[in-house]
Amino acid sequence: MELSFPTKPFKTHGGAHVPHHKNTGAMASVKMPIPEQVVIAMSQHIGAPCKPLVKKGDHVYVGQKIGDTDAFVSAPIHSSVSGTVTEIKQIMLTGGQMTDAVVIKSDGLQEMDPEIKAPEEIKTKEQLVKAARDSGLVGLGGAGFPAHVKLNVGPDKNIDTLIINGAECEPYVTCDHREALENGQNLLEGIYKIKEILGVHRVIIAIENNKPDAIEALKKIADNPEYDPNDEVRVLALKSIYPQGAEKVLIQACTGRKVEAGKIPADAGCIVMNIGSVSFLNSYMKNGIPLILKRITVDGSAIKNPMNVIVPVGTQIKDVVEFTGGYKSEPRKIIMGGPMMGVAITGDDIPVLKQNNGILCFDAKEAALREPTDCIRCGRCVAACPMNLLPTKLEKYSEMKDLEMLQQLDIMTCMECGCCSFSCPAGHRIVQAIRLGKAEIRKAGAKK
Repeated sequence: MELSFPTKPFKTHGGAHVPHHKNTGAMASVKMPIPEQVVIAMSQHIGAPCKPLVKKGDHVYVGQKIGDTDAFVSAPIHSSVSGTVTEIKQIMLTGGQMTDAVVIKSDGLQEMDPEIKAPEEIKTKEQLVKAARDSGLVGLGGAGFPAHVKLNVGPDKNIDTLIINGAECEPYVTCDHREALENGQNLLEGIYKIKEILGVHRVIIAIENNKPDAIEALKKIADNPEYDPNDEVRVLALKSIYPQGAEKVLIQACTGRKVEAGKIPADAGCIVMNIGSVSFLNSYMKNGIPLILKRITVDGSAIKNPMNVIVPVGTQIKDVVEFTGGYKSEPRKIIMGGPMMGVAITGDDIPVLKQNNGILCFDAKEAALREPTDCIRCGRCVAACPMNLLPTKLEKYSEMKDLEMLQQLDIMTCMECGCCSFSCPAGHRIVQAIRLGKAEIRKAGAKK
């Protein structure tokens, strides 16, 4: 059956009209010089952490694999610089978990690993999955899900639609916007390759309509019959409402299909890939260089010169901020990621991870939180929830640690988008409460 393309997005539930603050959307990306030292964490993805493959005193090359594991849900980690391993130490990540990290002193030479070479021509899904894993690719939109796991769809799933996620609905962050403008040709090449390998005949490039220049640039390439003679790749302009880029919301907006609780996009016949992920994977198929660089948006009221910066993975945040011109005022809150789903961190000595897409630094005025007041039962959090949950009840039972009620209310379906907290006139920390509730459920499950 021939699939139709939507002329406008399908209606989705909830969401929040957050301020865009896309201050760096018109700023071309700037490549940062190699830092004196990188700290490369062995956990940069959802799933099992890697084990270091190097030891103190070892010389490493750019692109050399320095961490890996046999676990399926994981991705290997590569060195972003050439130099000497000075130590293997434990560091704390944004979620509070401890992980091994390889500390490398750069020699400034950036010598490429002599074993790096482009993979042989990729024609099958199995070859594509292997290439995705070898490259170390994880979801670059923020989630960090290993790409090879997403692409390794079982034969029982009928995939008919590939959705390219360029929504980038988080305020401030403009990494995907710049990727579309700066590397549109490479992105479309990747889309056509993946489409042919997976045998998919409908590709929807989804971008929020607050990025008209990116929409126009990609349409110009996608509409060229030389590249897409069968007209199977189209750009869809989405409404600018957060969290339009969340997988389940995006699938419904692009196809009208719902991903039921406990199901994955493949159950709805879809694979969703981030713009940056597709563009990188195409580059890897051409040159064999693994994921060692990351574009991040540096912005916020405490930043002197907001910009998009391409940095080596493992660069410490303080070095990135210094490169942009430093702080213009004392940062009272530093967030890795966007302001809605990002995580506040304790200091700027934490290294950049593969999935980081933003470093936001706010002064005391913008970082201040108001004191919560009594819930007035207005229902705004319920109306805003994209997953049709009851955030007030989830908050209540999370505080009570009533795991039975939390499971009845489908707490694990919550994607922690923050629409409820943003919409709450009483200033309740609903998402934080829900995160603690989910942690209690996981802890109870681990005990069993």
